[in-house]
Amino acid sequence: MPNPFVHVELATNDLAKAREFYQNLFDWKLEDTPMADGDSYTLIGVGENDYGVGGGMMKAPMPGMPSNWMAYVSVDDVKAATEKAKSLGATVIRDITPVPEMGSFSIISDPTGAVLGLWQANR
Repeated sequence: MPNPFVHVELATNDLAKAREFYQNLFDWKLEDTPMADGDSYTLIGVGENDYGVGGGMMKAPMPGMPSNWMAYVSVDDVKAATEKAKSLGATVIRDITPVPEMGSFSIISDPTGAVLGLWQANR
């Protein structure tokens, strides 16, 4: 499938509470990794069968932002995909941002207001 969903991410105002809730609800394997800003990012393992899409959890990046889940779609060229989305009426919420040793992403809002992440993995 071209451009599959590849990652879902929870930005939350209470990471500890969210971790406890989802780990107890789904028995997810959670692993913390350090982020450049000093916070930690919690990776959500999809299990041995690689069934489903992996994900993560982090502290909400902006004050007052409500907790929310966001989906990311894989693209071959995040710059081109972001520009194409803009030309089709999207608003860029977060411009292209590198994730060291992993890839780059942008976040857009489509013309209806729905938010979506675009992800280009390092090859």
